[in-house]
Amino acid sequence: MNQKKCCSPQRNEVGDQVKFTHNIELNKSYNQKNNSMVLVKGGVFSMGTDASSAFMSDGEGPTRLVEVDQFYFDKFPVSNLEFDEFCQNSGYITEAERFQWSFVFHLLVSEKTKKNVSESVSGAPWWWKVEKAYWRAPFGPDSNIKELENHPVVHISWNDAVAYANWAGKELPTEAEWEMAARGGLDNKLFSWGDNDKNLNEKCNTWQGQFPKKNTMEDGWLGTSPVSNFAPNDYGIHDTLGNVWEWCSDWFSSSFHQIKRDVTRINPKGPENGDTKVMKGGSYLCHDSYCNRYRVAARSQNTPDSSTGNLGFRTIYRK
Repeated sequence: MNQKKCCSPQRNEVGDQVKFTHNIELNKSYNQKNNSMVLVKGGVFSMGTDASSAFMSDGEGPTRLVEVDQFYFDKFPVSNLEFDEFCQNSGYITEAERFQWSFVFHLLVSEKTKKNVSESVSGAPWWWKVEKAYWRAPFGPDSNIKELENHPVVHISWNDAVAYANWAGKELPTEAEWEMAARGGLDNKLFSWGDNDKNLNEKCNTWQGQFPKKNTMEDGWLGTSPVSNFAPNDYGIHDTLGNVWEWCSDWFSSSFHQIKRDVTRINPKGPENGDTKVMKGGSYLCHDSYCNRYRVAARSQNTPDSSTGNLGFRTIYRK
């Protein structure tokens, strides 16, 4: 299966692309180093994996030593409440709102909204193009974020995430920074808690049951879960695996780190250009039967203007 479609589909698969201009000013009153961030001291860690469960075609391997400077990392993905503060203060309009549609997983769409859905993604028919779906209406126009304030904001494009980060005086993490923080100091492990995937439903929000028809919801959630619902890693960071995919600053390449070894070992930033941006962490739709990308080394990609119901972000702050 096309890994881009199963993880989060691209906007250009069912809709026209339009480039928007975003002008967001820094919120000078925002406290970047607030209590919702932790200091990751930096150093050298083993990035990537050589595990048999890896998707090597994604560029997960080989394992290589990478050095990263220290940074502050959000404890949680950016929540609906935090994104609402940004929009209220800046007047920002997301790209899903401007396009007037976004991708929603089919089981989350109401019977009323289903009647107006006419397009799904080829090869991934569980992804529906839903008119008027955006972060405040995550399942369609008859939905809202009431009681989802502490859930991760979704339907956020890479461009939207950058706009938020600029407003907050922060940045999106590089893939290396994200992976270092997600590992929580555990080197060469599959998950942020180690190698054991037993009782996965107690550790992160992923799919249980038969994908994409039946979710047994052993973890308690069909869609997103609160950002503080599952235990943190050893750095005190929550939700690095499952719940929502998270944007990174890097352009995606499956081979750049293998070819350009001289520039991908100290504070790597990926290639200078590309068509898609890196996503990390997996989501509530990941399942070992088709997409076990809820591992710390796993990676995916999407175009900077794409938005889906399982795609969010978090930020970092560098001194």
